[in-house]
Amino acid sequence: MNFLLRALLVAVIVAALSTPAVAQDGGSWVDRIDFKGDARLRHESIDEDDEEDRRRLRFRTRFGFSAEVMDDVDFVLRLATGGGNPVSTNQSFDSGFSTKDIGVDQAYIKWTATDELTVFAGKMPNPLFKAGKVPLIWDSDLNLEGFAATLSSGMLFGTAAGFTVEERSSSDDSLLYALQGGLKTDVGDGAKLTAGVGYFAYSDTIGNEPFYNGRSKGNSVDLDGNYLYDYENIEVFAQFDTKLGDLPLQIYGHFTQNNEVSEEDSAYAVGAKIGSAKNQGTQQFSWTYQDIEADSVIGTFNDSDFGGGGTDSDGHMLKYKYMLRDKISLGATLMVNQVDDFQ
Repeated sequence: MNFLLRALLVAVIVAALSTPAVAQDGGSWVDRIDFKGDARLRHESIDEDDEEDRRRLRFRTRFGFSAEVMDDVDFVLRLATGGGNPVSTNQSFDSGFSTKDIGVDQAYIKWTATDELTVFAGKMPNPLFKAGKVPLIWDSDLNLEGFAATLSSGMLFGTAAGFTVEERSSSDDSLLYALQGGLKTDVGDGAKLTAGVGYFAYSDTIGNEPFYNGRSKGNSVDLDGNYLYDYENIEVFAQFDTKLGDLPLQIYGHFTQNNEVSEEDSAYAVGAKIGSAKNQGTQQFSWTYQDIEADSVIGTFNDSDFGGGGTDSDGHMLKYKYMLRDKISLGATLMVNQVDDFQ
């Protein structure tokens, strides 16, 4: 799988480099490349029971491009700050003005096979639907690595995917398989309902070290610090989009359960968002409540901030965003969480 992925990436890069500088329609190669970037400054205040209060200033910078290799094939590359954490590209202002890290955040091929079917290969943005974009299972900064196919046909949508999580020379690799399907339908004047179910499972977790830095992030581990359980989940979700007066209103819920354990196996999120911060002067506010039991999901990959990051926590998440200008926003987030037995 890794060899095939490398071969595909090399093939796309070679194709891009060997494409004539002037396209057949007379346009320049520059017309086939779209550059994008963003930057964010963030101040964090962390108040934990029995711990010293923390204050830190952080930043995130991302920059990349999308290149149209052929009419139906694009290659995307994005660089980002951060120290390799799969669920955070934030970088703290510390360590005596040291040079900060930057790395490959995304590198993937996008093939638009038909109007309804799209195929991805590489290190890609998460193709799975999240009701209300809640980070119950997957952090918003997580970019998965492998293959995925998404289908959208009328009211129906779906995703089938396979990802490499951990490659090992001395034992079997840990893989992630995912299937998801649902429907989007109008349910009234200007209202829309999106609902569906999903299945995802990791292979070869029991007895292996937790993914990334060996930290269990709330999951159960043995005396050697290795996973005690497998993770095979079902999920159900729903999102209702309507209006409250002139303001967009979104109400959502997401639930998942790990079928490989008999306790501490479930997680859910419910919430609402009102407004839409897109253009200058617009604003939005959201509230989400999450309850994430210890072995409901892999703690490495869900929200990096909620409950300090990981599982075995519950509480509220309040967010506000205001557009100062069309491309400049001001935001604030308040999390009030209870962490039960963080590991």
